[in-house]
Amino acid sequence: MDRRDFLKKSAVATAATGLAACDLMPGPVKVKGEAPSQEKSREITGTVPRHYPGVGLLGYGCMRWPMVKDSEGKEVIDQQAVNALVDEALSHGVNYFDTSPVYLQGKSEEATAIALNRHPREEWLLATKLSNFTNPTYNNSVKMYRRSLEIFGTDHIDYYLLHAVGSATDFKLRFGNTGIMDFLLKEREAGRIRNLGFSIHSHKEGFDSMMELHGQYHWDFVQIQMNYLDWTHAGGRNTNAEYLYSELEKRDIPVVIMEPLRGGSLATLTKGQTAQLKALEPDRSIASWAFRFCGSFPKVLTVLSGMTYMEHLEDNLQTFCDFKPLTEEEFAILEDIADGRVRFPLVGCTGCQYCMPCPYGINIPGIFRFYDKSIVEDTYVRSSEQKGFAKARRRYLAQYDKAVETIRQADHCISCGKCVSHCPQHIRIPRELARIDEYIEAIKQGTL
Repeated sequence: MDRRDFLKKSAVATAATGLAACDLMPGPVKVKGEAPSQEKSREITGTVPRHYPGVGLLGYGCMRWPMVKDSEGKEVIDQQAVNALVDEALSHGVNYFDTSPVYLQGKSEEATAIALNRHPREEWLLATKLSNFTNPTYNNSVKMYRRSLEIFGTDHIDYYLLHAVGSATDFKLRFGNTGIMDFLLKEREAGRIRNLGFSIHSHKEGFDSMMELHGQYHWDFVQIQMNYLDWTHAGGRNTNAEYLYSELEKRDIPVVIMEPLRGGSLATLTKGQTAQLKALEPDRSIASWAFRFCGSFPKVLTVLSGMTYMEHLEDNLQTFCDFKPLTEEEFAILEDIADGRVRFPLVGCTGCQYCMPCPYGINIPGIFRFYDKSIVEDTYVRSSEQKGFAKARRRYLAQYDKAVETIRQADHCISCGKCVSHCPQHIRIPRELARIDEYIEAIKQGTL
């Protein structure tokens, strides 16, 4: 089955099954609070649809809660803003909240729990993780699991994930050989874990090896990176989402989607691509297309979005409360945009910060963000032969110095490689930094 036939089949199935489960709330529900430095919140009615009973199709990723400086100038989570975001999300049927003991320096679970526990337990679903990366012993893993239960003041976890498993080999080291998997299976049998699954960033062989364990462990769900760029252009050591989704569909395993916006990169397209989508849906955001893509597949349990500010939440609620599965023609348009994107030399960094801190002080995400943004916005310098090169050269180098401090720029990388193993996108960070540094130096020397 080719890509368009597969997408068409998925979209038709969604229209027939998933959206039939969308219950609209009676009457309007007003947005609580205001978006920082934005116009007043819009009125939004209705609830997000469901592909599966009891789970809103839009899920809340809790890795990027809003921050504020305390009285000592230290950045802390803005609990008041978190409370407002959670209230608004719940009022529209967003009830799946995904967190981890390691998010936001270990504070995400606490902030999420404070906000959620202001509401009845039956109104929200807790998804958290066994993030036992540094000390995967049995005792430490049990302690981490029980700590999550304690923080949320609950007797069960609705969706519990083995965090960022790379392969069956990785699984055995962190979960199988330690005995913690046997413990988790007993917890699931007792009902304290309602659903047990894993999140994965991996090459095809690693994913396949985890699928081979399905017969033994019966995964209740799997969390994958999926968006219309990664569908067939995942790049690096990651596996195309088309393959991941189809393998999970074959086994009837519900899919949780992470990175629907590819770290925010699909919220900002080139000027031409933006104009193309705006001509079709002038009142919809560019980001809405990426979310509609993900929500159009019937095996999707929920689509996670790290909505830091109220305007992010509002935009997604507008998309999902009035959800329209993509048509075959719209799928084709996004396919063409994705094909065009791979012709641009983008790094593809999602800004997750897992590579930081760099031992040599390099601002890795900042460098990649500046470079990718210049390509997307068509502000990069193409050639020393281009018209107005001198002016373009000065402007680009000045913008680079403004975006990234001189002492933290790419030319300071010594290719130690310590960052590489931490990147879930499997970006060859030293190589990309070297490529960008060569590009910058060519601009400086006028030899581009």
